[in-house]
Amino acid sequence: MGDISNSFELFSTIHFATILIIFCLIIFLFWQRGKLGGRQNQLKIYERLFAGSLLVMEITYHIWLITSGRWAADDSLPLELCSISLLVTITLLWTGNRHLIDFVVFAGIGGAIQAIATPVLDLNFPHFRFFHFFYTHTGIILTGLYFVWVKGYVPTFRGVLKTMILLNVILPVILVVNFVVDGNYMFLRMKPQNGSILDFLGPYPLYILSLEMVAFTTFVLIWLLLKKGKRFGT
Repeated sequence: MGDISNSFELFSTIHFATILIIFCLIIFLFWQRGKLGGRQNQLKIYERLFAGSLLVMEITYHIWLITSGRWAADDSLPLELCSISLLVTITLLWTGNRHLIDFVVFAGIGGAIQAIATPVLDLNFPHFRFFHFFYTHTGIILTGLYFVWVKGYVPTFRGVLKTMILLNVILPVILVVNFVVDGNYMFLRMKPQNGSILDFLGPYPLYILSLEMVAFTTFVLIWLLLKKGKRFGT
């Protein structure tokens, strides 16, 4: 599955190339939104196929963690924001449950963009982990945009507030899990070692409060950018 000694470098050529590819995919989805929107009855199979591909990629990742001796309760449980967003994304694609859209659009897109910009990633192209990381995070972004641009969902400020409340309901649970397994899920105990946006948000634990403001600001920006369109299901 690739050379494990090949370390990922932030803002390297491969990193910028990957971001460019993701940007092109987003532009392509936006360009094709009208054509896809006219085929609503034919899209369900593709939504489930994409959901299946994301699930297979995630399961394969955990199999790799186990077989390589990397799986550990303190950092391998699906309790990071993007891991939770991925599970919600898969469920949304498979079921079409409209109550899940806000979380994917706001927490999913916002978290995945930050993760892609400053990946917490130690293995570079062409290692499997590189493909898993960027495929799943890109999948979250594209799914959120797909439900807005193609399925016709209109993000609302109420959705921003609902997502913020849900995140703050989840945080105490993550804090307890971190204490039990001596983990650092959602970086609630310390900052990532190889650099991230948290480096600009102050020392521990103040950066957690700053991160709340960043999250709220990010969600509002996503809402302002995507709020135009027709209502979901119309």
